[in-house]
Amino acid sequence: MIRVVLVEDELPARNKIKRFLNDLGDSIEIIEECDSVEFALAFFEKNPKVDLLISDIELLDGNAFQIFQEVKLSCPIIFTTAYNQFWMQAFESNGIEYLLKPFDFARFQKAWNKFKLLAKSNDFQAEAILRLAQLLEEKVEAKPVHKSRWIIPNAKGSYLLASEEISYFSAENGVVWAHDQVGKRHLLQEATLKEGENQLDEAQFFRISRSHLVHQKYVEGMERYSKNAVSVKMKGTEKLLMCSQSATPAFMKWITTA
Repeated sequence: MIRVVLVEDELPARNKIKRFLNDLGDSIEIIEECDSVEFALAFFEKNPKVDLLISDIELLDGNAFQIFQEVKLSCPIIFTTAYNQFWMQAFESNGIEYLLKPFDFARFQKAWNKFKLLAKSNDFQAEAILRLAQLLEEKVEAKPVHKSRWIIPNAKGSYLLASEEISYFSAENGVVWAHDQVGKRHLLQEATLKEGENQLDEAQFFRISRSHLVHQKYVEGMERYSKNAVSVKMKGTEKLLMCSQSATPAFMKWITTA
């Protein structure tokens, strides 16, 4: 029995990984599902020995690397993230694979097969060091791919929606929507807002909260929501979108850049 712990703050992403683990056909037990740094720290302080950790990086209350700084883990880690800038830290933290969201079953299975192979040789740390060295030698720089159009499913099949036409994105009850400049919303195939965010140009789109991602072109104004946060007025809706307190300083800087 392979004992696995999941560290992932978004339920749709967690369910996707559990489905992939089930489809592998191996004898696997998910012994815990953690959705925050605090939860994971409390678990690993009492249960430091597991066979594999599958972990997102950006969590509800911080960064997953905080966990590894405070708790000594000896197990390999498969990282799953929507961000490409953490790969070096990942391979310095028992990482054996770095899966960029959205990833499919074939990519996940490849990472799983690598884990099983390294588990047999009990040499995953050497593999992680080798992989990091290769990346540094090759000077790998992940080139962002900015999505220009989205496939929107409907009753007749599907249609295309240009990113330039989208005023903002929202996530509601595990469903992701694109809202255009005239107020119509479009159901996306992405499971989480993070998956959509990773495919957009950060110069044009900004994540103002866990639920909303806005297009700079269609920001019409801001209103003070509290002492340290603002609400954002977007073209295509009368509803004000709240910018989280932690995101407000970066948003105010971003909105004034060309």
